[in-house]
Amino acid sequence: MKKKGQMKISFGMIFSIILIIVFLVFAFSSIKGILNFQKDATFKQFQDNFQKDLDKMHMGSSGSQQVSYGLPKDVEQICFVDDEFGNMVVRRDRDENINFEHLDIVNTLNGKKTLCFNNEEGKVKFLLEKKYGEPLVKVSEI
Repeated sequence: MKKKGQMKISFGMIFSIILIIVFLVFAFSSIKGILNFQKDATFKQFQDNFQKDLDKMHMGSSGSQQVSYGLPKDVEQICFVDDEFGNMVVRRDRDENINFEHLDIVNTLNGKKTLCFNNEEGKVKFLLEKKYGEPLVKVSEI
């Protein structure tokens, strides 16, 4: 007697399908990990470059420099604030507080609570200024 609709799949075929699924899951998780690593590396590079520019400006007697930094797409804004956690807040899915040396946060804010710069197409731009006789560097809008 023949049964209709019955399908025979060998053990080898089932094992192959399972292996393909495992390889695909591994490949997608690896790609996601690489992309997250790239975001973290880009953000760390921003932090290092910003601190180097602050240090360079701090060492000079006076000056003004327009700067532009690359940021990951998940960073919405860079905000300068004056609080106990740091002098910069990075707005993304999880806000981060960062503290930079040689940054004149009082003159940067100039009486405001925050000064924010939007991440436009992966870049943030602002002006670094230091006046003669002042020890710290001020950030302002271009």
